[in-house]
Amino acid sequence: VSSGTISHLNQKAYKHIEEWRQRPLTGEYPYVYVDGIYLKRCWGGEIQNVSVLVAIGVNKDGFREILGAAEGMKEDRESWLNFFTWLKGRGLAGVRLIIGDKCLGMLESIPVVFPEAKYQRCTVHFYRNVFTVTPKTKMKQVTLMLKAIHAQESKKASREKAKAVVAELRAMKLKETAKKVEDGIEETLTYCDFPSEHWTRIRTNNVIERLNREIRRRTRVVGTFPDGNSALMLVCARLRHVAGTQWGNKKYMNMKHLE
Repeated sequence: VSSGTISHLNQKAYKHIEEWRQRPLTGEYPYVYVDGIYLKRCWGGEIQNVSVLVAIGVNKDGFREILGAAEGMKEDRESWLNFFTWLKGRGLAGVRLIIGDKCLGMLESIPVVFPEAKYQRCTVHFYRNVFTVTPKTKMKQVTLMLKAIHAQESKKASREKAKAVVAELRAMKLKETAKKVEDGIEETLTYCDFPSEHWTRIRTNNVIERLNREIRRRTRVVGTFPDGNSALMLVCARLRHVAGTQWGNKKYMNMKHLE
């Protein structure tokens, strides 16, 4: 098969994928999960990273839906601002909580595009960030202490537990760990403002992390993409396939509690 034939078939496939990517969004999506995945592409003879931003929403019926994916050169403010503006322009509405890792560009863009939405920092990513300044010998103990904060029955109780944990960490001579917890704990407790029945679903970004692993499994075979668009199209093709499986047809949470 000639390269021209392959190119022609790719263009036909890209057309269908692009139609799916640009489809209008209807209804409301109270919960939105966002993340960026880095892939490698060839640019001017050099290998560079290209970021693909992905968003998943939970609609008012409790079903997950892949809202969109777009290329972002870096996870900076401009990339996230363009991404959120694009989603809103396609009809994304009713957003009450955005869950993601701590990215300054994303944090700066949320109030601009979705001023009424709150931000929840993924607790798993928060733990990993704390572990970067935690000795390996103390890792297990610190893990249990962090989990105890997010096991409380209310935001007030979680805050009090966090203060106790910070004091205990300082007593253990783990000053950097204590500072990480003290500075970042508040943005991991936003989930407490929502129904307790949803807490385990909305305090982490696990729903999108599992999708990212599926994406990496497919893109690892390619290695380096010739351009950003080909990387985006393969990611979207995989997302579209996943959306058509039981993943998108299975109810994720009972949204009656939110009402």
